[in-house]
Amino acid sequence: MEEEIDGNNVLAQALKQQGIEYVFGIVGIPVIELSMALQANGINYIGMRNEQAACYAAQAIGYLTGIPGACLVVSGPGLLHCTGGMANAQVNCWPLLVIGGSAPQDHEGIGGFQECNQVELSRPYCKYAARPPSVSLIPLHVEKAVRLTRVGRPGVAYLDFPGNLLQARVPSNTVPQQYVSNEVPVVYPDPRSIEQAVLLLMKAERPLVIVGKGSAYARAENEIRELISNTNLPFLATPMGKGVVPDNSPNSIAPARSLALLKADVVLLLGARLNWMLHFGRQPRYSSDVKIIQVDSYAEELNNSLKSAVAIQSDIKPAVRFIVDGLKKNNFRFDKNRNWWTTLNKKCEDNRKSVQATVMDTSPPLNYYTVFHHLQELLPENCLIVSEGANTMDIGRTMLLNNLPRHRLDAGTFGTMGVGPGFAIAAAFWCNKYEPNKRVICVEGDSAFGFSGMEIETMVRYKLPIIIVVVNNSGIYGGLDKETFEELQATDEATQSLPPTSLTFATRYENMMNLFGRTGHFCQTIPELQNAIKESLKVKDGPTIINVIISPTADRKAQTFNWLTESKL
Repeated sequence: MEEEIDGNNVLAQALKQQGIEYVFGIVGIPVIELSMALQANGINYIGMRNEQAACYAAQAIGYLTGIPGACLVVSGPGLLHCTGGMANAQVNCWPLLVIGGSAPQDHEGIGGFQECNQVELSRPYCKYAARPPSVSLIPLHVEKAVRLTRVGRPGVAYLDFPGNLLQARVPSNTVPQQYVSNEVPVVYPDPRSIEQAVLLLMKAERPLVIVGKGSAYARAENEIRELISNTNLPFLATPMGKGVVPDNSPNSIAPARSLALLKADVVLLLGARLNWMLHFGRQPRYSSDVKIIQVDSYAEELNNSLKSAVAIQSDIKPAVRFIVDGLKKNNFRFDKNRNWWTTLNKKCEDNRKSVQATVMDTSPPLNYYTVFHHLQELLPENCLIVSEGANTMDIGRTMLLNNLPRHRLDAGTFGTMGVGPGFAIAAAFWCNKYEPNKRVICVEGDSAFGFSGMEIETMVRYKLPIIIVVVNNSGIYGGLDKETFEELQATDEATQSLPPTSLTFATRYENMMNLFGRTGHFCQTIPELQNAIKESLKVKDGPTIINVIISPTADRKAQTFNWLTESKL
């Protein structure tokens, strides 16, 4: 009798063949058997507590490895819960494959269980969305989906699997083996554009290099570090571009970010987009006559917000390599004694001094800066930092340093809250495989932690040694002191009196560890925080929670500009 195979195993084998190593998800009808088939075929399945968190974890492993993680969800609500994560990955340009179970085809149109038009609903959030029409064609669609997550601008693919397709059995010899497209084509720059970029940089009076997360994803750190060290050019990193060139490099002018953007006459943009995070490249955050050299592998991104002086379609590595060679050929090195460096260094020093007074204020209730300063002092070298929240994330970017690429994960371009625990779980699995001695530090605002806090159980279940630091100001942006909160809470119309930004005062998030027979840490002073960090670093078989209470009115230091460029319409 001819051997048969069902759709679950055809799909699992196709995913394995295409190099998928990690699947994060939540199972139920009709994908329970599929999750077991994945494990039987040697794929790591990680069960999560929320579909969004599963999707965040899958995309983070894709960013860290360059191979898409997969997210497995059930039909209807399961897939819909996942769309927030899909949109985040698509906007962040991270490779992600989402696999959704769906209602049996013979139940469509008559009110099937969790019936939902999932392919069309997914299409706005991904590059490719399809439902294989037969079991034998599953490998073809898996190959295409995985390939499209990686080529061009990385992004999301969705594959839809009705329950009857997964359960259907066909003769094994009718399922063709699908080829594997491991190589991602490299886009090389036009030599004439490189020449123009080199000439523009050499003539610049106030040059600036901006390093984006696209440079980190492209593994271009060696080329960009050579560019900075050979030329003495000042640089800024976007949040997840941190570490491509070490934050402690003398060429980093991060404390003078606003001034550098405002006064630069030539900006070399490497793997970053002129979106809201870089104020669109426009006035008043930039000079009216600034010249942008834009390097991006995606042609549609070139000249998107403004007309670049030089627009280079290229992968980052070859483009920077040719720019470095061109500058070397002309013996170019930007003098550290020039006025531009003098101005930037003075601004950096002034800003460091203004922060220092806040850092040294250790009196309770604590502030962000002193918490991050003392956290930085005790963190293991080159740990992976996951961060989210409003002030928690923004101030943390300036205080918690990265000296290696792809060692910071945060809310990213889409500004998504709730990503932290999922990202941290992915980072911990990455460490387990590639850097087993590294630690993952997940720094959360108390509001952000509330989105995905139950993923702490996932961390316990898989024994992931993640240190969660909740910087607790009892609110969104800011909260209320204890007396004011209790007074307003006690009124008959608390829904009218409690500010929309307030949360319960000093919630004891560390007590979540009690659910698992473990102990968390409650900190109101710097010695308590220091002890909590040291004790947490000793834990190697699961997560810890450090709940740090800070002033509800703690804020970032005053800035010349609002952090978000306002619309003028």
